[in-house]
Amino acid sequence: MITIYFLFSNMRYSQQKEVILNLIYSTESHPTVNWIYNNARTQIPNISLGTVYRNLKQLEKDKLIMTIFDGNIARYDSNMEQHDHLKCNICGDLIDINKNNIDISKTILRNFNFKVTDIEMTISGTCKKHT
Repeated sequence: MITIYFLFSNMRYSQQKEVILNLIYSTESHPTVNWIYNNARTQIPNISLGTVYRNLKQLEKDKLIMTIFDGNIARYDSNMEQHDHLKCNICGDLIDINKNNIDISKTILRNFNFKVTDIEMTISGTCKKHT
């Protein structure tokens, strides 16, 4: 699937880019750059951290992945749909949620007279592994 994208886009193909993209699309864990780098090294032992960062930046620019900031840590997401996250305070897992059924915009407009154009939300708590 990922290789086919390179065939039909104007993005220049590279093995590094394909490995990085496949790693991100293979997990729902919202990996960090260190996770991506360490896993990419199993396939491309001489890949540099700088190469990983450059490719992540290009993949985000080409709208194939998005960056999520978890505090001051960048994590990468292959889910390009509008969504938010639940974050477990114990294990740190991020879980995708769709908040279409929660109309926060109307509540904010009504309570604060503030017109919302975008909402990015992370709700902290405890995941089912720890309850």
